[in-house]
Amino acid sequence: MRSAGWSFASSRVRFAVLPAIAVAGCSVWLMLPQSHSAATPSAAPANANPAPIVDAPLDIASPETTAPAKSPIDGLRISSQSWRRGGLGSKALVTFTLRNGNDYAVKDVEIACAFARRDGSHLTDRRRVIPDVVNMKSRKRYAGMLVGFVNVNANKAKCSLVTAGRI
Repeated sequence: MRSAGWSFASSRVRFAVLPAIAVAGCSVWLMLPQSHSAATPSAAPANANPAPIVDAPLDIASPETTAPAKSPIDGLRISSQSWRRGGLGSKALVTFTLRNGNDYAVKDVEIACAFARRDGSHLTDRRRVIPDVVNMKSRKRYAGMLVGFVNVNANKAKCSLVTAGRI
């Protein structure tokens, strides 16, 4: 196919023309006026009287009511943790202590444990929900809790808190 003395079939012409078309299209798109549906009034007949715009005062709440609620996870922490293998070496059994410093009890605490090799390279992540209640201003020890199957090369584990429910 020949057009105006040069061919679109040659690869050099195609590679030169396509980026130029893309740049031209982007330039045109950026120059188009931006329309916002909230800023443009709806079409009304020319003889219709425009409705008066009344600015209603905004309801501003006091700072006491707008303070974000503290998450139950903020007062929780894992104070000590260790792990061992079980089930012919393929299961991770984690022992840890949860400390609840909140002014309320928490339940359904979810933990995430990351397992790594001896050199620190990441291997496996496992999550577990603990369907138990930890009372306010107290601690609870969980010994040998099954987190899940892990890679046989895992030598290190680090568990952290993900979520918790407030009671």
